[in-house]
Amino acid sequence: MRDYVKWHDAYNDPASDMSWRLRQVQAYIRSALDQIQGQLTVLSLCAGDGRDVLQVLVQRDDSARIHATLIELHPVLAQRAREFAAQSGLANVTVRAIDAGNTTAYAGSVPAHLVIMMGIFGNISDDDICRTIQTAPQLCQRGAVMLWSRSTDGVDHNRSVRGWLAEAGFSELDYREFDHAEGERAALGAARYEGPLQPLIPGQQIFTFLQ
Repeated sequence: MRDYVKWHDAYNDPASDMSWRLRQVQAYIRSALDQIQGQLTVLSLCAGDGRDVLQVLVQRDDSARIHATLIELHPVLAQRAREFAAQSGLANVTVRAIDAGNTTAYAGSVPAHLVIMMGIFGNISDDDICRTIQTAPQLCQRGAVMLWSRSTDGVDHNRSVRGWLAEAGFSELDYREFDHAEGERAALGAARYEGPLQPLIPGQQIFTFLQ
């Protein structure tokens, strides 16, 4: 498996595609939180050290109304997220060191108003991407915003991703790409769930990381 702790070092380069993606995702998160009134829930799958969510929450005066659950299997990254949340006084943040590929991980945290799937679709098979998208309604409130990412490498597989999202009841809000000097493009999208509430079915293995 990839060294995901070292992989996070790319965020230190402000010109990297990861830094671009982080800035875009945080802008989406701010916008989504601004548009939802009252108590709300955020769910982040394969959250890493949680900086996309946590760096936004720590800057908000209304963070107490936001309940965030970060799912991250890697113990070092999960602990970093816990420590940042604790040191920043974010009492409504829960970090679970558990496999986000199994729906049992989400019990008690869904349906959410904002669902974040960053850094997943580029690391799992197309069949798993399709299965994850088909399961995503179980994680969402009606009207929830879902953020996702998948780099492109000359073949636009993301057309399939966007089509699967539409079939699952999501309407596209935005889609962006970042041209990297080496030819690879970082890409991310935002979609709104328009379908009915669906109950969570625990124990489903919806994806497994390939690297």
